[in-house]
Amino acid sequence: QVQLVESGGGLVQPGLSLTLSCTVSGGTFSTYAMGWFRQGVGKEREDTAIISFSGGATRYSDFAKGRFTISRDNTKNTVYLQMNELKPEDTALYYCAAGSDYIFRALPPAHQYMNYWGKGTLVTVSS
Repeated sequence: QVQLVESGGGLVQPGLSLTLSCTVSGGTFSTYAMGWFRQGVGKEREDTAIISFSGGATRYSDFAKGRFTISRDNTKNTVYLQMNELKPEDTALYYCAAGSDYIFRALPPAHQYMNYWGKGTLVTVSS
């Protein structure tokens, strides 16, 4: 049984940074493409960033480009999302999910192709 557990969310002031982590157990992490997705109150779930199983390929949504960085450590079964210059509109529940590298070839959004999901970690950006 594959389990994903996110951590690192919290309350942060606008302009500051936060790093999310997601640790995977029960599966072969190094074979999964991973992604971060978010859902704000009253909004649909949206892709944030995805990374291939090797870490050699990444893709970001427009709002994340230049501010967010996705990375992974296959020795720790963990994927990260470094978020800089946070804005109030980044407030959302952030989920990590595991899938296959097919998400890089398929039509977006990637979240429709992910196989395993965590329960999410809440990020609130407010002064």
